[in-house]
Amino acid sequence: MTADDSYGRLDDDDYPAYTMGRAAEMLGTTQGFLRAIGEAHLITPLRSEGGHRRYSRYQLRIAARARELVDQGTPIEAACRIIILEDQLEEAQRINAEHRRSAESANPTAAA
Repeated sequence: MTADDSYGRLDDDDYPAYTMGRAAEMLGTTQGFLRAIGEAHLITPLRSEGGHRRYSRYQLRIAARARELVDQGTPIEAACRIIILEDQLEEAQRINAEHRRSAESANPTAAA
C-alpha cells in the first residue's frame, strides 16, 4: 500500500484504523467492554497481521451507543440486542421508503 492509498482511507468509515487500546481510550471505556460487545456479536473487529483487534469509525459509533445504554443501566447483552434491533428497524424503514418512491414514480397519479 502506498502513502497515497493510505491517505485515501482516512475518510473511510469502515477502515479498521484504531487499535483496541486507542478505541477504548476514545470511548472512555475498557478493553474488556470492547471484548464483551464483540463476544455478544454486536461488532466484529478486524484483525491485524499480528492478530490484534482493529476497529473502524463505524464500529466505534456502535460501541459508543452500547456504552450509552450500559451507562444508563441496561445489561450489556440487552444493550447489544437493542442496537441490533434499532439497526434492523432503520434498514426496514430505508427499504420501505425506497419501495414507496419506486411505486410513486411508477404511478405518479396515485400519489396525488
